Amino acid sequence: MLKKKLEVTFIDLKLQSVFDKLALGNYNEKKLNKSILDAINELKLDPKRFIKIQKKKWPKEYIQKFKITNLWKYDLPHGFRLIYTIKENEVEIISIILGWFSHKKYERKFGY
Repeated sequence: MLKKKLEVTFIDLKLQSVFDKLALGNYNEKKLNKSILDAINELKLDPKRFIKIQKKKWPKEYIQKFKITNLWKYDLPHGFRLIYTIKENEVEIISIILGWFSHKKYERKFGY
């Protein structure tokens, strides 16, 4: 059996740009950038090993805007959460980063 290729990408260029700008920001922004980079590297190893979010908790905007069929959470340091979905076909698994939030914003967005 062939092993599937594992990729990680951002949902759009705007989010990619926000991520890139973190590397040029203040100390905390640079730390967040590094944490997201670490998460990306882990997602490239096994994207399904993290926390699957229950469907009833999915924000309606994600369902409508991104047409998601699954939603996952990666806990970043300092209470941040990285949110992603997985698209899969016969040859590859793509983790698509939808955003990241402070714990407080995450709880508000996901209704905790």
